[in-house]
Amino acid sequence: MRLTTKGRYAVTAMLDLAYHSEKHPVTLTDIAKRQEISLSYLEQLFARLRRSGMVEGVRGPGGGYQLSRKAELISIAEIIAAVDETIDSTRCGGKANCQNTQPCLTHDLWMGLSDQIRHYLDSISLQDVLLRKNVRMVAERQDQLTTDGDTEIPLQRGIRA
Repeated sequence: MRLTTKGRYAVTAMLDLAYHSEKHPVTLTDIAKRQEISLSYLEQLFARLRRSGMVEGVRGPGGGYQLSRKAELISIAEIIAAVDETIDSTRCGGKANCQNTQPCLTHDLWMGLSDQIRHYLDSISLQDVLLRKNVRMVAERQDQLTTDGDTEIPLQRGIRA
């Protein structure tokens, strides 16, 4: 399976948002600092997440983003799909044209794997991940790092939109 940084960063940012928006809306600048993701890249991802109805903006002082639904109602697979990422283990993108316009010998094997991965990620919600002890510990550590000192936001990390 090929999951690019787009899908990984979208899930990471949504976990950060879910964790921190329990208290108040979260700015993309804060997510960028904690997760070391380019702010401009986050803006692109959140535009897609907003269009898909997973997040909503809160304007004004103390504004930022918050989840538009409860964390237990947003699956990891849904986040990945919202940023136009596919969960596919085949060479052909699931089109069955991998060998001279015909399926290759292992096409069904890789399609089955893709289905299993998709099913697995669809069965896990943001809340399921947030309830994991190590996730909360990492979030607390990141909070300490960003409040103890000034963390620079990376300008670019070789990321394609």
